Amino acid sequence: MTVYYLGVDLGGTNIACGVVNRQGDILGRASVKTGLPATGEEIAARIADCCKMAARQAKCDMAEVSSVGIGTPGIANSDTGEVEYSCNLGFRNTPLADLVSRQLEKPVYLENDANAAALGEFTAGCGRGSHSLIAITLGTGVGGGVVMNDKLLTGFNFAGAEIGHFVMVHNGEPCSCGRKGCFEAYCSATALIRQTRRAMEQHPESKMWEIAPTPEQVDGKTAFDAMELGDPVARQVVEQYCAYLACGLTSIVNIFQPEVLCVGGGVCNQGETLLKPVREIFDREDYARDCKRRTRIVRAELGNDAGMIGAALLPLYR
Repeated sequence: MTVYYLGVDLGGTNIACGVVNRQGDILGRASVKTGLPATGEEIAARIADCCKMAARQAKCDMAEVSSVGIGTPGIANSDTGEVEYSCNLGFRNTPLADLVSRQLEKPVYLENDANAAALGEFTAGCGRGSHSLIAITLGTGVGGGVVMNDKLLTGFNFAGAEIGHFVMVHNGEPCSCGRKGCFEAYCSATALIRQTRRAMEQHPESKMWEIAPTPEQVDGKTAFDAMELGDPVARQVVEQYCAYLACGLTSIVNIFQPEVLCVGGGVCNQGETLLKPVREIFDREDYARDCKRRTRIVRAELGNDAGMIGAALLPLYR
């Protein structure tokens, strides 16, 4: 009998579920609103309903589903199945795995959502066939997950691999975590928008004003689009951002030396315009630059499906 796995990507706005095979292919999917604020019991019921919808869409009987995996924001204790803390969901020591298991009568595995996404890329995306991968997402913040020797690296307290919060610049830009100078404060999409606005304020002649007539209209594409129009100020913004990103990625590689480092998130829609200059700096600064085997820096492949796939396949990597 073919074995299927259910993966759940639990977010503050939506719950996405998918039926996944051992190879990481999504055979059916469904989504529902998270409906916050809500209790753990209410969220568990919505997850269970969404899982059943995904199974029906995949034409799969729930009896054929081996287990359910959930990727959740916050600190997820994979031993107890509790969400110890999630500010996004309003959870504190919520036994989410047990609550969902009661609804579906299946084993349920729990993991942080960024770790689940890293596992998804490792198993079914750009890390397929490797034994180590670091996944970094450049969004509102900077998220990440680390897979070393085919296992997730989560720390003894399940709060490890907070890649966005190592300090790049002592006493630098304020970060949402309360520290200053974090990687996130320089390389998130939010940071790029801030850097773009500053440059625009200093240069009213910049073509960036044509693309974003008000500061509120600035996004992570503004500087890249204006650079394509030949704007030198926009080029400076992009080059500085790429330098920050290369600095952070090189430091991460120098610590872990994974086979693959993949970068995802909206900023990565710029493709090689972003990654080529980052690799050029990395090639100069990587401690292992003279080694025969070196880390590959690539764009993430799975997009929003990475977390769902990784969550589904959690039991294979315990």
